[in-house]
Amino acid sequence: MKRILWIPHPTVIVLIRVFLGLIFFTAGMSKLYADHAFPGIIGPVWLEERLTEYGLGMYARFIAGSQIIAGLLLFTQRFATLGAILCFPIILNIFMVTLSMGWTGTPYVNLVLVMLNAWLLAYDYPKLKFILTDKTAEVRKIRLSRNNPSADRKWLLACLLILVSIPLSYVSKEMAWSIVAMSIIAIAIVQIRSRNLTT
Repeated sequence: MKRILWIPHPTVIVLIRVFLGLIFFTAGMSKLYADHAFPGIIGPVWLEERLTEYGLGMYARFIAGSQIIAGLLLFTQRFATLGAILCFPIILNIFMVTLSMGWTGTPYVNLVLVMLNAWLLAYDYPKLKFILTDKTAEVRKIRLSRNNPSADRKWLLACLLILVSIPLSYVSKEMAWSIVAMSIIAIAIVQIRSRNLTT
């Protein structure tokens, strides 16, 4: 098995997915939660307030929502390729904004995130190469099938509960945090059970 440093290559990919997923999930949640009372790894949490001054408050919410969805997709491994595709323009956009605004240090951090995301996309090239081909006849023959549709539904339900926790945070932060914690635990359990069924 190919290794990077001392870690097996597929493990590195999973760690990068979880790392980027956690960064973007928490960044989006911290922007949308009441009083920004969700622990975020990166910011800025004041994005909506700042962009509202320029009539871009809805755009800030869109960015935050996109970060949450991309983070969840990456975080769960189940739809990680889709998460990496969604995350790439978000990260690139953030990188360009920080670069054009002359922020010191932040563009370098974002450049590392862009490179990590590019690594994920390169790893998933066998899944993505069909997008780039002109010969789609073979691809059309492939039927859409999921090994465990029940796990997919459970994952989707947990993600919806996480999204419901955002408006709930304006009523009760403790209840909203509890829903997020239970949903993340449920996603982890579904992920572990699905992996055990396929091995």
